[in-house]
Amino acid sequence: MQRRNARFLNSGMKVTLLGLVASDGLEDGRVVSGVGGQYNFVTMAQELKDGRSVLMIRSVRTSKGETTSNLVWSYGHTTIPRHLRDLVVTEYGIADLRGKTDEEVVRSLIEVADARFQERLIGEAQRAGKLSKRYRVPESSRSNRPERLREALAAARKEGLFPALPYGTDLTDEELVVARSLRKLAERLSWKGFTWPRGGDLAKALRPPQAARPYLERMGLDRPRGAKERLMQRAVVYALALGGAL
Repeated sequence: MQRRNARFLNSGMKVTLLGLVASDGLEDGRVVSGVGGQYNFVTMAQELKDGRSVLMIRSVRTSKGETTSNLVWSYGHTTIPRHLRDLVVTEYGIADLRGKTDEEVVRSLIEVADARFQERLIGEAQRAGKLSKRYRVPESSRSNRPERLREALAAARKEGLFPALPYGTDLTDEELVVARSLRKLAERLSWKGFTWPRGGDLAKALRPPQAARPYLERMGLDRPRGAKERLMQRAVVYALALGGAL
């Protein structure tokens, strides 16, 4: 009775085009985390007269150089069932699913999906008879791409807004840069993400510039001992160059 206009925000990993959400496990049975209170908050939002549930889901996931959509036609694990569908938010917008027909739900989710996967999602929904063959993605959703977001947020980032860890961290600036650079290197070395190294980056790896010293000191590689540490030093410097830190 005391909860008025309650808004419950939770995150999920994947959402199907019919509004089912997977938040705690994978379709092959592997458990990622506990459900926690997510299900309880979602059901409470339905029970309260003016409550709403908001599930936040990144539109894509990149692993080993391969980018896949987190908005899918179907998935083999469910945390939140379709009859509890409500608000789903991606970086491209808000899909209001409560009380909508299946086709309306499908349309809303396609329009907040990454544009690189929209046509595939449309085809799967149409083959299942859940989307009209006449459907076309609105022009406003055709530009759902990461480069558009980077461009839109560039000015704000220059002012110091949207930091990587907005709630603070015990990591130093050097540690954050090294971690980001090594992730980029791992993606570049994967089979699907592989590209030939640039000569300038290789040259920096072979002869580390002075700018690399703070990062190497943090990694204990500023004075390498033996062939293994020299190799590790070059890998770290190459990663820093690849990530734009040098």
